[in-house]
This record gives sequence, C-alpha cells and structure tokens, in this order.
Amino acid sequence: MKPDYHPFRRYRQTKVVATLGPSSSSSEMIEALFRAGVDVFRLNFSHGSHDDHLARIEAIRALEDRVSRPIAIMADLQGPKLRIATFGEGAIELQPGMRFRLDLSTAPGDGARVGLPHPEIFAALVPGTDLLLDDGKVRLRVGTYGADFAETEVVVGGRLSNRKGVNVPNVVLPLSALTAKDQADLAFALSHGVDWVALSFVQRAEDVAEARRLIAGRAALLSKLEKPQAIEHLDQIIELSDGLMVARGDLGVEMPAEDVPSLQKNIVYQSRKAGKPVIVATQMLESMINAPTPTRAEASDVATAVYDGADAVMLSAETASGRYPLEAVSMMDRIAHRVEQDPTYRTIMVAQHPDPRQTAADAITAAARQVAHTVGAAAIVTYTTSGSTTLRAARERPEVPILCLTSHLATARRLVLAYGTHTVHTTDVASVAEMVVKACRIAYLDGFAEPGQRLVITAGVPFGTPGSTNMLRIAWVEG
Repeated sequence: MKPDYHPFRRYRQTKVVATLGPSSSSSEMIEALFRAGVDVFRLNFSHGSHDDHLARIEAIRALEDRVSRPIAIMADLQGPKLRIATFGEGAIELQPGMRFRLDLSTAPGDGARVGLPHPEIFAALVPGTDLLLDDGKVRLRVGTYGADFAETEVVVGGRLSNRKGVNVPNVVLPLSALTAKDQADLAFALSHGVDWVALSFVQRAEDVAEARRLIAGRAALLSKLEKPQAIEHLDQIIELSDGLMVARGDLGVEMPAEDVPSLQKNIVYQSRKAGKPVIVATQMLESMINAPTPTRAEASDVATAVYDGADAVMLSAETASGRYPLEAVSMMDRIAHRVEQDPTYRTIMVAQHPDPRQTAADAITAAARQVAHTVGAAAIVTYTTSGSTTLRAARERPEVPILCLTSHLATARRLVLAYGTHTVHTTDVASVAEMVVKACRIAYLDGFAEPGQRLVITAGVPFGTPGSTNMLRIAWVEG
C-alpha cells in the first residue's frame, strides 16, 4: 500500500456496510460497490463455503492495493440455529387452540407433533413459555414438559414446514454463542486477516468474554444485539465489545415490533456514550432486493439511523442476493449524505452529545472538537497506534471529518467503521514537528484542506504509547 496518498474519500460521516454474496462476489462488482460508497464489506458465514469467502477476501485486499486505501472486512458468524425437524408430508397447517407436541424423536412429524433436536430448549422451559416458529409466524405456548418433550397449545396458527427456525423469547438458553461451526469459521477468518468479527446469539456478557478469549486481539469484536436477553446485560456487553450491531430483524421476532425503535435509539446512544462503533442493520432497504428504488418508509428508516448518530448503516440481502446491489449502496450513500447536510442533524448531534469522561485524554479530545468549531478548522487529525485517540474523536461526533493517521495497518482497517474517519496507513513520525508537516501534507493531498485552512491535531506523546492522548495542536496548511 502506498504511504501517505489515498485519493478516495467520502463526503459523509456515517459509514456504509454491505454484505457480499451471489450478487456481489466478482472482483468487478466488489470494486464497483466500493466506488459507490461501501466502507466495510461483510462476509456472512451463515452462507457460502470457506473457498467462497477466501475469494472475496482476496478480491477486497487486491482492491485495497489498487486504490491505496484501507478497507475493512467483517466476518459475521452464524451462531446457534434452532430449528424443528421435518414432516412426513413436508408441511402441516396449525389452528389456534390445537395441541401440538415437540420432542426429541427422529420420526417424521405430522399434525400432532414434530421433532425439536435441541435438548437445551427443553431444559430451559417453564410453563407458559412461548415458542416462536418461522420468524414468529406461528406461536406455541408450553404447558407440560420434560427433558425430552413439550406439550404446547397453538396460540397463533398457520402453515409450518420443514426445518423452520425456533425462537424462545425471555429465556436464557444454556448455549454458547459459538458453535463448533462458528469456531471453525472464526479460525478461518482470523487466519485470513479479517478486521472485525461479528458475534451472533449474544445473550450475556460471558458470551462476549468467550469470543474475546478465542480472538485474542487478532480482530476487533462486534456484538450483535438480536436477543432480548442481551438488553438486560447491555452495559456489560458494551464494555466487553469493540463495537455493537442493532440487529432489528431478530429483535423484532422475539419482542413486540413497537419496542424495537426505542430500543434502537437507546443502544445507539449507549454505544456512542461508551465510544464504541455501532451499526444499525436489517431490512433497511429491503424492497431494493427486487426493485431499483426503495419505499419512502425505508428511506426514512435509514435517515432515522443517521439522525440517531449511528456509526454505520448496513445492507444485507440487498447487496448479497438482490437484483440491484449498486443501486442500494448508492441510495444509502445519498440518504446519509443528505441527512448530514440538514441543519437539524447537527442540532441533534449537539443535543445528544455525551459528557466527556473525567480523564485528561477525553478532555483534550472534547476540546479538539470545540476548537475545530471555533477556528473553522477543515478537519481534525488524529495520530494513533491502538486507535483509541481516533475513537475518542469519533465519540465527539465533530462537524468536520476526522483524518486518522496510523503506522499500523490493522488499526487503519478497523477504524474504517468509526464515524467520520478517513484512515491513512502511513509511516511513523519521530517528532511533533514531523507530525504537523505530515498531517498538513496528507490533509492537502487527500482533499480535506486547502492552503490557508487550519487543522486541529491530537496525538499521544511520546508517540507509539497506546491510549495516551495528551496533545492538541492547531496547524496551518501551506501551499
């Protein structure tokens, strides 16, 4: 990767995450998606082989070399998948009030019973527990149960076919968030240098701690909030995670749909308060799987996430298997850019600004935002080793871009996800004077500042000391 010169920049602060799949796996399409606005590429390990994902990783890294700009790769682990077994006739029709049995038998199911090959579910049941099947389309209520069966009453009926998913709301299941498949996928992803690992099925802080132990610092860890049980331990999960994802689709299955919007806002705010990148995901431009334009409600949904101050918004099937992946990325890019031009957006960012922590590093970073506003700086420049200086700057949600300079390529890639950051992998500096000169030169070359404009620079001195933001400097860009 070329040092110092990175011609691509975004004219928005909110980042775009896109999922790769059958519609978007060629090198040509990956590059087109990047040029259309993708900052982070998501690999969904619920689908595809290791060979498929390796080809995508290699295409992204080749693109990174061509454009001389760090690009982040996220490996999204599948997590436990709870499903019923199969029916002798392929499907049945359940009516409200019917009795229906779930058990561990391997016999084909019928109108009275079906296999549920998950003894851990039976172990966690209590009378009155609701079981949601097929994304909540069918609801069963548990009556009597044992170690290998549950007798239920159909509360909401409907057609039920082979291997439909099972959700158990309001119950902490005795399951690790990492299955044997996940551990194999994790080892593969880490061996090929992914930057973020997204952990599914998080129920409690211990799930995150287990994943951190296995990752051992080789990638940043992002916890997906898709289980209502996780919300009860939100503070602990945020503390143990490097980033968060609001997985609204899964949350909406296990809790009332009307609760999800306020929960989304709370998760985004708490993540911002902690200085951890947060993604809003699932069904954002769902209709664009099959249509070249979104509904107005979908455009408003994306805009709401941007107004909330999320670090990133994410596309799933829209880019992985949809007919219009480029149009979906372009639309998300335009919505985010338009929202950020709205004066109301800046008013909201200021009104929801969290108080700085009572540390010297946070005081200096908060001052940098204020100084940049007061002097009309073109950008805030952060020199960082671990990324903490840049994440502090992103927590402030400044009105100007954050130009992140680091000698660590892994740090540059991970920070691509953070709000407002343009990361540059560059050689290290030996003095404050050299730092200022380099900051001004890169800001000029990358189009962030013109001669005569000012920059606000933050760093930790001595250089290379992680987490030691202790310096603020105002510099003039010279022609």
